[in-house]
Amino acid sequence: MKKFEEKTIVKEVLYEGKIINLQIETVTLPNGKTSKREIIKHPGAVCVIALTEENKLIMVEQYRKALERSVLEIPAGKLEPGEEPIITAARELEEETGYGSENLVHLISFYTSPGFADELVHVYVAKNLYKIENARGADEDEFVELQELTLEEAEKCVADQRIFDAKTAYAVQYIRLQQLMHKYKTEIQ
Repeated sequence: MKKFEEKTIVKEVLYEGKIINLQIETVTLPNGKTSKREIIKHPGAVCVIALTEENKLIMVEQYRKALERSVLEIPAGKLEPGEEPIITAARELEEETGYGSENLVHLISFYTSPGFADELVHVYVAKNLYKIENARGADEDEFVELQELTLEEAEKCVADQRIFDAKTAYAVQYIRLQQLMHKYKTEIQ
């Protein structure tokens, strides 16, 4: 038995959508009582930390209806059924930015909101970028504007809440940490 496991005794699917499914599960708690859990099922997603040769972070600005505003984000998208995350990462990078990468490296994966969703996001770092001639464009219901920001500009956007999502804030902090580690290694040599 898993520590604090909650066993599902009834599962009711309330909604099946293009991106998410919503279900309510009646569970038996570790103390024997029952409770209800509202759960969003998601196929998973990827995001790509992509830096240009000039060391600028490639971002897309897009309107997010759930927030009722436009935000800056790193390229990202959901996994298609049976698709490997690295394939999704390459596809999303091309569709949203027009760039390709000679070397996509998996950095980490994390759950976005484990209290109510099973969405797992796979973070990739794109190295050795190149522009793709006749790149696949964004999805027909997706309107994005490409931006390239220095790390300092991106940090300002986090402070100004133009960057307002966890994956992109993580990317900015990751780049800062990499720079600090590089500086530290250089200083001790």
